[in-house]
Amino acid sequence: MLKSGDPVPQFRLRAGTGETVDSGELRGRRWVLYFYPKDHTSGCTIETREFGVALPEFRRLGVPVYGCSEGGVESKADFAAACGAPDLPLLSDPDHGVAEAFGAWRERVKAGDRFMQTARVTFLVDAAGRVERIWDNVTPEGHARDVLDALAGSGASG
Repeated sequence: MLKSGDPVPQFRLRAGTGETVDSGELRGRRWVLYFYPKDHTSGCTIETREFGVALPEFRRLGVPVYGCSEGGVESKADFAAACGAPDLPLLSDPDHGVAEAFGAWRERVKAGDRFMQTARVTFLVDAAGRVERIWDNVTPEGHARDVLDALAGSGASG
């Protein structure tokens, strides 16, 4: 997994909002990328709903927020709308290449079965395109507030 200070991998992904997000075009400002396992699941719904509610505060700080997981662009749009967050860009990573590049594609064990899945991990990226902070093994409830609190404590202007 990436560590604080590491450069962020270059990526270009489509979002459910219709935009294309290019990590290189985000240089010059801080931004948040949260990985989540799967659209329309309980923990992911809580996390995405909370980021959607907090989106105006992130925007006021000048810090874009993006969610990312497997699944197509249409699923991302449907999921964001179901979470009451239609303006939150959820990125489609269908081949999990971006999750792999960040170290968020991990083995899980559930009911004795082993499988690979996107982990619940969040990255704060600095204006130079380097990892500023990582939240790993995130608890969905309250996480958006934790990220906002960290931004507020560090002088969040992009």
